[in-house]
Order: sequence, then structure tokens, then C-alpha cells
Amino acid sequence: MTDSSTQGIQTVLHPVSDLAAAKAVYSALLGVPPQTDSTYYVGFEAAGQQIGLVPGGGPQGMTSPVAYWHVPDIEAKLAEVVAAGATVKEAAHDVGGGRLVATVTDPDGNVLGLLQDR
Repeated sequence: MTDSSTQGIQTVLHPVSDLAAAKAVYSALLGVPPQTDSTYYVGFEAAGQQIGLVPGGGPQGMTSPVAYWHVPDIEAKLAEVVAAGATVKEAAHDVGGGRLVATVTDPDGNVLGLLQDR
């Protein structure tokens, strides 16, 4: 193990088929309006959590919610989890504003997200 601890799960993305309907449900659930509201992503911030709605699973083809573990060094954490048996699904890449994301699958095929803010 290295010293590349996580900062916990702070972001969860949900694939949705009807963005308007999902936005209404999540607004009611969280009690806040979206912080980001576009045709390709709707994001909420509530109680220190980032909750995102991704129409059609987005370009990454999400089929179920993905929890993103926030890490200080995404490349170090990717190397660590791959060495432990995970498989890279989506390599680290910038999604805007200096935010890097990556996904891996565990040995059972569960998708785990990693996120680093620069």
C-alpha cells in the first residue's frame, strides 16, 4: 500500500433516460436546485456531496450509478488499484476545469470512479 489515501466518496453520477423527470425528482430529494443545468449534465451540491445526472449514461456509456472516490493523485491511485487487481475501464482524463476522472472495474465487474481536482 502507498500513502495515496482517498478523501472519500464525494461524487455520484447517475445515468438517466429522462433528464427533466430526473431533475425534478433529485431536486425534491435533495431540497436544492441544480448547481449545473445543461442538456448533457445536471449537477447538484448537497451536504458536501456532488450528485450528477448524465443523460443516456453519457459518452462513457454508464448503465448504473458510479461513485467517485476523490484522491489527491489519480495516477498514483490508478497504479495502486490496478496492481491490486482492478482493470482500467476509462483512463484518467480532464473533464473540464482541471478535474480529472478515471474508472476501473473490480474483479467482480463493479465500476469504481476516481476523481482528482487540480
